[in-house]
Amino acid sequence: MPGYRRQLYRDDAVVLRVQKLGESDRIITLLTRRHGRLRAVARGIRRTTSKFGARLEPFGHVDLQLAGDPKGNQGSSLHTVSQVEGIDLYGKRFLGDYPRYTAASAIAETAERLTPVEREPSLRLFQLTLGALKALSRGEHATTLVLDAYLLRGMALAGWAPALTACAVCGTPGRHRAFSVPAGGAVCPDCRPPGAAHPAPATIDLMSALTSGDWRVADATPTGVRRECSGLVAAHLQWHLERALRSLPLVDRGVPATGAVPSPGGDVAGPVPPPPGVGAGVDGVDREMTE
Repeated sequence: MPGYRRQLYRDDAVVLRVQKLGESDRIITLLTRRHGRLRAVARGIRRTTSKFGARLEPFGHVDLQLAGDPKGNQGSSLHTVSQVEGIDLYGKRFLGDYPRYTAASAIAETAERLTPVEREPSLRLFQLTLGALKALSRGEHATTLVLDAYLLRGMALAGWAPALTACAVCGTPGRHRAFSVPAGGAVCPDCRPPGAAHPAPATIDLMSALTSGDWRVADATPTGVRRECSGLVAAHLQWHLERALRSLPLVDRGVPATGAVPSPGGDVAGPVPPPPGVGAGVDGVDREMTE
């Protein structure tokens, strides 16, 4: 509009994704602390003379000055990056580590899918995402555990948390052996639908531990239990998203491609009903993920 001058504002953000624009620019997808998910143009970032090209790489925590209306009421929907300072560039620590890099990619894609509306503040998801990347960079817990904890907590924020301590259908409390993705989690014998999975009790315990941040229990679980947990978490997430996440199949989890969930003993616990375009699962850390 005539005479309109774009205002400047600051925020800190996690870089979720970058896309090429023209010959020297990029579009940066950001999850900001105060303004939710937004996209901004970084002009000249692909030139060798760019002052902040390396700071706007995926998975970095950065402090930004942006030009544009933070509420999106005026001007272009794309903001412009005018200044950027790196707070902690986690992506540099993942470049030589395939498991951590692919897990971080799954975290970033999940964060983008859980924020379908641009500029809608989501402080808790921002803190969760930042904490998950921080946990991956520290390497204090297994990559798959961090990824699955993030997915479980992200689903809880979205209102999709799987039922683990009561029947998802009738609400009967207790530990139930069957797990149905379409039903919403653990189900009692009376409510169990055909095709429900029968995970090991330790798998449900691991899902509960990852949700609550009990890392003493989570870190002590065997590989078979972690694999079974990953299959259930991935199926549950993508059922609710109603689409596959492109990055999840790249994460090395050792889950059979048929959708069957291996039990800790190596046998098949039962089929997991695949959501539309299924893939596989993601992370988090208790206090670290909410700082």
